[in-house]
Amino acid sequence: MIGMLLDPEAALDAVNKAVSLVKKASATAQSVESLAPMLGKYFDAKANAIASAEAAKAGTFGGSSMGKALEIELAIDSQKEFEEDLKRLFWNANKMDVWQKIKARATVMEAEAAKAAGKAKEDARRKKLKDQEELETAIAIIISVAIFCGLMWGGWELISFCRQNGC
Repeated sequence: MIGMLLDPEAALDAVNKAVSLVKKASATAQSVESLAPMLGKYFDAKANAIASAEAAKAGTFGGSSMGKALEIELAIDSQKEFEEDLKRLFWNANKMDVWQKIKARATVMEAEAAKAAGKAKEDARRKKLKDQEELETAIAIIISVAIFCGLMWGGWELISFCRQNGC
């Protein structure tokens, strides 16, 4: 879904810039269709901000993570009103069916992304388990070879001792 997490402050700035851009464009746009590229940038920036907030809350970023997360969460919450304005914009342009299709498609895409993330997490877990098993097998082989070599050397020494001193 998101290739690279941004710094929480940069993510917040990106959301605010995208909102500003969409608001300016919607004042001069001749149709809601012409806003599509800017709306795409807004929702991409919002997704990055959400991911950055998650990372900041988890302590991934240095500094005051909780403060950054709080700032981002409040900004994201304020975006709900902006999204209601977008909904009204589609309504006023008599494109409410398009808005509903967009929301439905977004829901499907989010579900697919969640499924893909779950699959990636499961694949990572399986790979880690496989690597662990391979490591354990390698250690077992090394120990077995060491024991075998020790027994062979001990046996050789015993035979040599018996030849020299008689057993």
